[in-house]
Amino acid sequence: MTTKQVFRDAFTFGHKELTHWFPSHMARSLKKMQATMRKVDCVIEVHDARLPFAGRNPAFRDSFGVKPHLLILNKKDLAEMGKSNDIRQQLQEKEDIRNVMFTNCLQQNSPSAKKVIPSVLSIIEGSERFNRNEDLEFSIMIVGIPNVGKSSLINALRRMYIKKGKGAKVGRLPGVTRALMNRILVSEQPRVWLLDTPGITTPYIPNVEVGMKLAMMGTLQDHMVGMDMIADYILFTLNSMQKFDYVDVYSLSEPCDSIDSVLRDVAIKFGKTRKLRTYEGSRTEVLNLEAAAAIFVRDFRNGALGRISLD
Repeated sequence: MTTKQVFRDAFTFGHKELTHWFPSHMARSLKKMQATMRKVDCVIEVHDARLPFAGRNPAFRDSFGVKPHLLILNKKDLAEMGKSNDIRQQLQEKEDIRNVMFTNCLQQNSPSAKKVIPSVLSIIEGSERFNRNEDLEFSIMIVGIPNVGKSSLINALRRMYIKKGKGAKVGRLPGVTRALMNRILVSEQPRVWLLDTPGITTPYIPNVEVGMKLAMMGTLQDHMVGMDMIADYILFTLNSMQKFDYVDVYSLSEPCDSIDSVLRDVAIKFGKTRKLRTYEGSRTEVLNLEAAAAIFVRDFRNGALGRISLD
């Protein structure tokens, strides 16, 4: 779809502060993870493929960099993959990350996820620190910021390699995994254990734009930003990128730059209303724009409004 409509060329954040968000349980978990590193053969860092550069926690590189490292850019089914080779090259040149994979862990028997264990074993055996004389168990720590699919990856590996169900709790909200868990077996030949860890956001988000991108992905808790502002920033981003799938999804007549107008149409389409008490004491029914915003944000996050890459 093409349009000649004029959209905003800048987003007004007001006084929103998103540069420092680091709950105390994350600091405690990071220390526990650092103390466990001596027992780990390799670190898998999982991040969102829609945001391959911004928002990654530098502590994962600084604290765990002594171990063999694999960066998995998950949710590739939601990202534009046309520049995946450029992303690999930039990660190698700018951050010296040699081992990068793109995965879709929600796909049944995902071919990309099936390559994770062989890749990890190859990385470990190719490391200068690998000096085993016999076949032993392997221990892998999986790290990442919240809501990038770490638990989905663990469950996908268990499903493919040992034909068993979930080994980690999966949720749509950040913070489902709140503490270091027991080792989870994901492969029997050879025996490979994954140590699941809670999502840990970077202590200092560099600027409000990065913070809003993380909020769009569901990495920050929605109440920290406000569902209405997240929805508005998503609309601003989609229009800026000339991505107008939302017009067809919500049966709009044309692209729109007003989030209130879009949310009213969403509320009407899904029958979202709420009771409101008038000054006279009676109750009247009005459109529930908060519920409509939640639908709009949910649809963006699950890919219903089209594939997107934010970096």
